[in-house]
Amino acid sequence: MAWAFSLSSLELLYLSAVDLSGAQNWDMMLHMIPSLKELSLSHCRLSNVNLGPFPNSSRILPNIKHLDLGYNSFKGPLPGLLQNMTSLTCLSLSGFNLSLAWNFPNLLSMIPSLSELHLSGCRLDKMHLSSPHLNYSTLSNIQHLDLSNNPLGGIFPSVLTNMSSLEVLDLSDTMLNSSLPIMPKLLELHLSSNKFKEIEDVGIWRQCHLKQLRVTNNLFRMEMTDPPKNASECSQYFLELLELSQSLNGRIPETLGRLVNLRHLDLSYNKLTGSIPESVRGLRFLQVLDLSENQLTGPILEFLGNLTQLALSSNQLNGSIPESLGKLVALTKLYLRSNLLDGTIPVSIGQLAKLSHLFISNNSLEGAVTEAHFANLSVLKELDASSNTKLTFNVSRGWIPPFQLIYLSLSSCNIGNGFPQWLQHQRKLKRLELSNATLSGPLPTWLRKMPIINFLDLSHNKLSGSLKNLPNAGNGDVYGPFPALLLEYNLFNGSIPRSLCRRTDLEGLDLSRNMLSGKIPNCMGNLQGLAIMSISSNQLSGAIPSSIALISSLFWLNLNKNNFTGEVPPELGNLQGLRVLDLGDNKLYGNIPNWIGKKLTSLVVLSLDKNNFTGRIPPSLCKSSNLQILDLAYNNLTGTIPPCVGNLNGMVVSHSIYEHYPDFDSDKNVIQVMKGVDLEYTTTWSMVYNMDLSSNKLVGEIPVELTALSMLVGLNLSNNHLRGGIPESIGKMMKLETLDFSKNELSGRIPSSMAALTFLSHLNLSHNNLSGQIPTGNQLQTLIDDPSIYAGNKHLCGPPLQNTCSNHQDSTTTSKKKHKAADEKMEVWLFYVDIMSGFGTGFWGVIGVLMFKKQWRHKLFMFAEETMDKIYVAVVVRVAKFKRGRE
Repeated sequence: MAWAFSLSSLELLYLSAVDLSGAQNWDMMLHMIPSLKELSLSHCRLSNVNLGPFPNSSRILPNIKHLDLGYNSFKGPLPGLLQNMTSLTCLSLSGFNLSLAWNFPNLLSMIPSLSELHLSGCRLDKMHLSSPHLNYSTLSNIQHLDLSNNPLGGIFPSVLTNMSSLEVLDLSDTMLNSSLPIMPKLLELHLSSNKFKEIEDVGIWRQCHLKQLRVTNNLFRMEMTDPPKNASECSQYFLELLELSQSLNGRIPETLGRLVNLRHLDLSYNKLTGSIPESVRGLRFLQVLDLSENQLTGPILEFLGNLTQLALSSNQLNGSIPESLGKLVALTKLYLRSNLLDGTIPVSIGQLAKLSHLFISNNSLEGAVTEAHFANLSVLKELDASSNTKLTFNVSRGWIPPFQLIYLSLSSCNIGNGFPQWLQHQRKLKRLELSNATLSGPLPTWLRKMPIINFLDLSHNKLSGSLKNLPNAGNGDVYGPFPALLLEYNLFNGSIPRSLCRRTDLEGLDLSRNMLSGKIPNCMGNLQGLAIMSISSNQLSGAIPSSIALISSLFWLNLNKNNFTGEVPPELGNLQGLRVLDLGDNKLYGNIPNWIGKKLTSLVVLSLDKNNFTGRIPPSLCKSSNLQILDLAYNNLTGTIPPCVGNLNGMVVSHSIYEHYPDFDSDKNVIQVMKGVDLEYTTTWSMVYNMDLSSNKLVGEIPVELTALSMLVGLNLSNNHLRGGIPESIGKMMKLETLDFSKNELSGRIPSSMAALTFLSHLNLSHNNLSGQIPTGNQLQTLIDDPSIYAGNKHLCGPPLQNTCSNHQDSTTTSKKKHKAADEKMEVWLFYVDIMSGFGTGFWGVIGVLMFKKQWRHKLFMFAEETMDKIYVAVVVRVAKFKRGRE
């Protein structure tokens, strides 16, 4: 603490978020700075050891008035340090678990001078605030009380009504749901994130002297209406700030006009409908009006001249931008984006000398924008006029603007006179978006001397020539927006310049859909912060440089549609965070590396299609349990489909690939063969679950485990040498939209369970050895107009094929009869064989023995002779008796 000796005159010490868990003798430090008045030690990982009862703790600290100990690790009794601060007026103990060991009444009695107390997130409930535990005399001095984020619940704590000096009360996120009493001296009330059901519960028409009311994020059941007739209304309202965002529905009531002192009105992010009422326009003191993110209709009103901020974005407002907006001389921020506005931009906008933010994007504005629209906008910092396809920026090539922009977006507009020459005077740009702005030709040479622009988007134009003229002066601002360079869908040619390797600040790089050639520079490995690299659809060649593996932060790598050769560099296995690996449509060869499944376990997309890979599908791929898209089509793969594909859990459970890079959420794309054609998925690709193993040399049966991948939208195993039947359980793949098993050697019946695939819109089972009647019903009925999907299966019958089972005997029945007839012939043949076998065995079993045993022959003949004699005698005697009886 030696540093404290030289700070004896210090009055304010702010050390929040500094790790002081190892610090000691804080008591001594405080006495070394006797003039200290404000001390902030929040989020410092302090505990009782750091602020406990030190030897000098009995000394008075008379000057400290403001102490913040919030969000530390204190437990047990209050630090003895507090009782020595006799002048303390403001104390924050937020984030402490006061419900366990601390005594809330003792806290108030220990420091009677307190007027401001912050106890947010202290796990206090109603019992801690119940009147038997409190001395009301200790409450009389509290003017500012923060009890937010505590489970108070239900009814408003009655003890708060006895705090006669209370002016500011924060009860946000306390689970309140009952009506609030009138508190005449209360000036500021925070009630956000509670469970109120009626707008009247918060007392908007009863708290007459209230100056600020914040009630965001409460889902009121009824719309905001006029005050009830039986309610006591105020003769005058002093309310200056009203925030009701994320809470309301219905129309904006005209009675808001009664709040004549309003300076700040925020009704954003609601479900408000109808037009903006005239009464709002009449609030003559209003400075900030935010009605954005609603469903408001009608024209923009002519507001009074005190407005400093006007936010009407994301509604359905129509008509033109009123000329009268130019009279709002105090206006600093104007947000009108994402509406239905049309017409031209009034030139009067150019007279708003204090305007710093102008956002008019995503409308239907038209006409020309000239220098006159910016005549007096000397402090303009951010301008967004994008997505107005009929709007043309037509300023002279020699124009020097009066402002220095930080952010400019003219995407999806028309820019006249080529690449904007006036941009060379904008030396503070951090974000520049000129995508789809009808730009053509090479980049101007002056652009190379511009300071590096953190986020530069020149995509979807017809820019050509070299990339050497990109801004290259200085370094990117680490505190600027998401650093990215987006140049896709242009006509740039030549090689990737080595100067690009100096952009070590970059997190996103997209050079796809150009005509770049040559090799990827090895120095690209210097881009250590890069998260997304897309250089697809160019004419790049050579081996994939192993230096890419040095970019440990890479999570998206797309080198699709180039001329890369060689094997996949094993160093890429070090990119453990990689989620998308697309190397398709190149000239790569060798086996699919085993390390892909073993090391790249976070992969969501793996595309190696249209290469020259050989060998088997490695079972290690099954360890990539997050895989959502697996495309190995058009290679020379052999062997069987590993049964372990059923372990690809990413094709069973939905998940999101975007977690940390929202700027790229709607811009990256994936090309997949779906429904028989190449489809490019952009904004919706993350919802595609696809497996394509087509056009290889795979053999064996379709593993039944494959049918467990219930999230699959597309499954293509066509043009292989697969045998056996289609698994009966294929009906479990309920989300399938496209299924292609064509050009294989499959046999047997088509499973009837396929009729349960209710989303199936593309099916191809042609050119196999399938037999029997084609199943009908449900979704399969929608495919009966296309017999080609079953062509080349000569034993199939039924719609949509012409050889219907009723005219040519049901092929299934015929097959059964053939089998039955064959079975009957077999039974007859076996019957005769049995007889002959029995006869042969019996005959030769006796005759054979007699032939070789002479003694047995004599015995047999003697037995036969004796038997015949006995029979003869018996017959003669019987005949003689018969004759005597007749006589």
